Amino acid sequence: MAKKKIPASISLDLDDQWSYMKVHGDEGWESFPSYLDIVVPIFLDVFDKLNMKITFFVVGQDAAIEKNHKVLRSIIERGHEIGNHSFHHESWLKTYSKEKIEAEIEMAEEAIVTATGHRTNMFRGPGFSWSVDLLEVLQKRNYIFDASTLPTYISPLLRKYYFAKSNLSKEEKENRKELFGSFKEGFFPLKPYNWKFKSNKKLLEIPVTTMPVFKLPFHQSYLLYISGVSRFLMKAYLRFAIFMCKITKTPPSYLLHPLDLIGGDDVPQLAFFPGMSIKSEKKLEVFETAMKMMQKHFEVLPMGEFSKRFDEAKLKEITPKETSK
Repeated sequence: MAKKKIPASISLDLDDQWSYMKVHGDEGWESFPSYLDIVVPIFLDVFDKLNMKITFFVVGQDAAIEKNHKVLRSIIERGHEIGNHSFHHESWLKTYSKEKIEAEIEMAEEAIVTATGHRTNMFRGPGFSWSVDLLEVLQKRNYIFDASTLPTYISPLLRKYYFAKSNLSKEEKENRKELFGSFKEGFFPLKPYNWKFKSNKKLLEIPVTTMPVFKLPFHQSYLLYISGVSRFLMKAYLRFAIFMCKITKTPPSYLLHPLDLIGGDDVPQLAFFPGMSIKSEKKLEVFETAMKMMQKHFEVLPMGEFSKRFDEAKLKEITPKETSK
């Protein structure tokens, strides 16, 4: 009898062209230029090819624009899940007041249900931004999980590199000073766990998985970078991450971003971003290689189904104030 595979989830943060421009500090993002009608069909076709269903975290602002409704509905029509990725996609979401956070979440919810006909109850913060207030709002609104944490020790280095490659002003950098989280988030659990509130109510947290023990990221953006040095090295790195997940019984939550799958040939407006010199065809080859390796070792699921695979009684419980800033 074949040994039962550990579950794994795949999700894609559907950050649009304007949101990359906004975070990068580029002019013109306010008109909300979009590539969704170009990239979403590409993504859906490759997921069909791989016989894979995933969770797309959608930005509310995109769902609020009527011309995007058809392509966003196609995600649901092709059998995938929709999650909430905030309305304005601001990585300083954690600095919002609790009232502003709730308005942000609600606006995104309403825009997404109008665009897709589907009300979501799954959330990931932009730039891995989270706060106790956010968690409490999600629990109050009956979300089944949050997926905003990135347990890695190298977050400050990632932020420093990003700022070095951006056109951000001093004020904009100050606003984004929490981007990617902090060093101490490297001590957060890798396996799904429950946030437990003073009211004794709980909220499932599904961290973006980093390599067990070492806490190094291995989601698609990093594999793509390594593949630029050596495809063999990329596969070895992922193979070792998979091995570490299996021996520690860590069910991985694997993260994608649009620029992991498309190059400057499809979106020339973002050619200045790192890695955009790689053509879409090559990025898709790397992605398919990685996903076939994941499918070989794990039962690959969308996040909603993934979240149902855990026995709540066995999950670690953490009080949010123990780890928040």
